[in-house]
Amino acid sequence: MEIQTDIAVIGGGLGGVSAALAALESGQRVVMTEPTRWLGGQLTSQLVPTDEHLFIEKDGANRSYRAFRDGLRGLYRTRFPLTDAARDDPHLNPGAAWVSPISVDPRVAVTLIEELLLPYVSAGRLTVLRETAPQVVETDGDRVTGVRVVSADGASTDISAAYVLDATELGDVLELGGIEFVAGRESQQMTGEPSAAETADPTDMQCVTWCFAMEHLAGEDHTIDRPADYEHYRDWHPHQLDGRRLMGWEDGLDPSGRPRRVWQMTPNPDDDPSAVDPDHRNMGPTPELWTYRRVAARRQFRDGFYPSDITIVNWPMNDYAGGALFGVPDAAEHWVRAKELSRSLLYWLQTDAPRPDGGTGWPGLRLRADVAGTDDGFAMHPYIRESRRIVARKTVVEQEVSLTLRGERGAARYPDTVGVGHYFWIDRHASTVSGRHPGDRPQPFEIPLGALVPQRVRNLLPACKNIGTTQITNGCYRLHPVEWSVGEAAGTLAAFCLERGTEPHAVHAEPALLEEFQSLLARRGVQLRWPADLRWG
Repeated sequence: MEIQTDIAVIGGGLGGVSAALAALESGQRVVMTEPTRWLGGQLTSQLVPTDEHLFIEKDGANRSYRAFRDGLRGLYRTRFPLTDAARDDPHLNPGAAWVSPISVDPRVAVTLIEELLLPYVSAGRLTVLRETAPQVVETDGDRVTGVRVVSADGASTDISAAYVLDATELGDVLELGGIEFVAGRESQQMTGEPSAAETADPTDMQCVTWCFAMEHLAGEDHTIDRPADYEHYRDWHPHQLDGRRLMGWEDGLDPSGRPRRVWQMTPNPDDDPSAVDPDHRNMGPTPELWTYRRVAARRQFRDGFYPSDITIVNWPMNDYAGGALFGVPDAAEHWVRAKELSRSLLYWLQTDAPRPDGGTGWPGLRLRADVAGTDDGFAMHPYIRESRRIVARKTVVEQEVSLTLRGERGAARYPDTVGVGHYFWIDRHASTVSGRHPGDRPQPFEIPLGALVPQRVRNLLPACKNIGTTQITNGCYRLHPVEWSVGEAAGTLAAFCLERGTEPHAVHAEPALLEEFQSLLARRGVQLRWPADLRWG
């Protein structure tokens, strides 16, 4: 099959969805592909509740993202039997999770995304190819001329478009098209970053996590079959995690030999949903994992509606540091092993995990395969923290966002800003070679247009975590609302270039075009700058 369209969005994560909506709202025709059955990426098929910042309710988000958040809450208010207190809460958090101000069942997010896209599908302006991934990217000089995608049943489709947006989780279009990219860790010589390593290693990538959803039914036994490699993972002391035992409540040791923190898990605690504190700085020395990424807090709903809370397991114990998912000869094995680690973690929680009462294991823990949308109960796709990153006109570096390095100056202000973002941390998880990294915090930052413009290729744009960041700055530019903003900027830019008969390179280089484009973004409700005096500490 052949499809010709205005804009092809390869990848249906949050960045891809946002890009497609922006292009469609600008009057363009769009084809979007997605390798799983669900659109939404890290929020849905990867089972990761929104990672947001503390300013989000009042500041630091595009109008479209605010509408998305309001839509999630609206679905709960109109279709779920919330308690009166939950329904009246303007900042309703259905999961009462402390990971974020709003945490929801991924199926609710899928429903809302489908509703947002439905009018364009109905009008024939949007074609969505699910369970479909890119296989071949054709180029002619500095232009992408076509993308061949293949579905799960082997059917191939050749897509030609004026603009191609790479919204894949791993930057697959970049590699397939021979488009310059960076992967893994950079060296200090490459980036000038004080915290960068002395040497570069493209195979040294942040851990991935294969998430799963579970509930707890006291008095019942839902223990899964013992995984074949359970002993290996139960006793694993990966050097990337300072040699600590991965399956345990202690999270490594500080320089004095004491645990950095000791995690705890209390299934279905009798907690007050309104008392949950989403400020990660206050997690304390014994953080509670059950409520960390909870997506359904039973006390937010009518008595008996949920027999148990539902929580997502995206914890330090299933961060897979054994190897990278691309760029290494045994990448396919690491896809399998990452899921096996999570399967073994569930079995450990059901059987061997030390309980506060002195016993071991919670056999009442039950996988919620329906929440994951899969037969085996694990996410459709692993949670990807780090992608191939495009070699862009502008690369955001540590010294432009780090609170430690910038202090009260705030983050760098870019004349070509196309959005803003923030997170609690420059969140670098342990990587597959060098292991743990020193933590830092970012000042509220901007997204420069130059980070979306390739140095060479004229009609391809990154639309998610594959923009021009480093491994370090990726730690705060990869979160849900930032990815949404990147996608909206990319989709709007492609449409703007089609309408104006220009190219992204010209928009970036010519002040008049840049000003016109930024004015368009502002009319769309894109936040281009933070208040000048806003700081994070």
